[in-house]
Amino acid sequence: MSARVTGHVSLKQRQRGSVWYLKYRLADGRQVQKLLGPAWTEHGRPSAGYYTRKMAEEKLQAKLTDLRRGTIENTTRADATFADAAAEFLRYIRDDREREASTLNDYRGVINQYLLPRFGDRDIASITADEIEAYRDELKKMTRPDGSRRLSNRTIVRHLVVLNAIFKRASRVWKLPTNPASGELVDRPPVRYSGEFRTLTPDEVRAVAAAMTVPEEAALVLTAAFTGLRLGELLALRWADIDFVLHRVHVRRSYANGREKAPKSGKVRSSVLVDEVAGALDGLSRRDWFTEPGDLVFCSRLGDHLSHGMLRRRFYEALDNVGAPRVRLHDLRHGFGTLAVQAFPITDVQGYLGHAHISTTMRYVHHTPGANDAARLQAVLSQDVSPTVSRTAAIGAQLGTPESVE
Repeated sequence: MSARVTGHVSLKQRQRGSVWYLKYRLADGRQVQKLLGPAWTEHGRPSAGYYTRKMAEEKLQAKLTDLRRGTIENTTRADATFADAAAEFLRYIRDDREREASTLNDYRGVINQYLLPRFGDRDIASITADEIEAYRDELKKMTRPDGSRRLSNRTIVRHLVVLNAIFKRASRVWKLPTNPASGELVDRPPVRYSGEFRTLTPDEVRAVAAAMTVPEEAALVLTAAFTGLRLGELLALRWADIDFVLHRVHVRRSYANGREKAPKSGKVRSSVLVDEVAGALDGLSRRDWFTEPGDLVFCSRLGDHLSHGMLRRRFYEALDNVGAPRVRLHDLRHGFGTLAVQAFPITDVQGYLGHAHISTTMRYVHHTPGANDAARLQAVLSQDVSPTVSRTAAIGAQLGTPESVE
């Protein structure tokens, strides 16, 4: 059974003054926000094209009446602004796709800060690919006070990706003939991923951990560097996840934005527990508080999750105190990857790190070649007889020809 058609008027402030919007929900559950016109805020009879609250309410009721009668039940392209399309996209991402709150907030930030001020009041069907390319070029020209570029190509591509997603959803809802933000119509600036990152040596990791004054934070640094867990996974780690007998750390959840959720891959996995990390965790397990199976391993004095911000500040202080390179906490995970590919098959490392694609794990092979790789190649290069000569000799023997070649 279809839901009842409802709506209300909304007054919003814009650069050119206050404007009225009609907001209503269709029988199929879709939400529509339609620009009505500028608000009349003076005394006396409103000028032509302006609306008082009463006039806006009357327009809304007329619209709702038509909708309930089915006169315009299937909205046309002219019924939707870009703001409508953006609101529908966010609803779709939240309710239908069930994306994480952090993803929704990222989209909303781009939409509210950049896209709505530029396209918000426009009819969704009137926006062209040329206008989106002009918007792209304006983003490239944005500069800081010192003259440097304000937005990187990667950030600009992100804007274009969000625009593409909004129009793609609008094409389904409002039957747009084309998507003006598609990659086929709008060229995106190049983004080059170098694959470079900085890591600490095992001795540098040990020195940094020793410089951390809080035992939980010191053990977390060692665990991050020698298990490859992400920071959110470490913060959600509980004693039931530590298997001292099988030398395994089980990753069952991650902590971000004030709540726990499934790991990034959506799957439970395990990583190795080396003696050095096991010793640090064993020491934590002997504290006088929060050592039950359901308690957090790395917790505050109140048993809560550690603060991301405080942990990072103390980590950077420890780096400076021991003279180690200024790496990020996440780079400890990269350090594990570069070590693990020298000790395990690449598919095992993929499993330990929770990578969905083997190509992601391969960057550690490229970053740190095996310790014996150069020696193996040198052994081949140093042979008295080249592989080509040996192969030719073998073929010659089979054919009954002399082994020597000129």
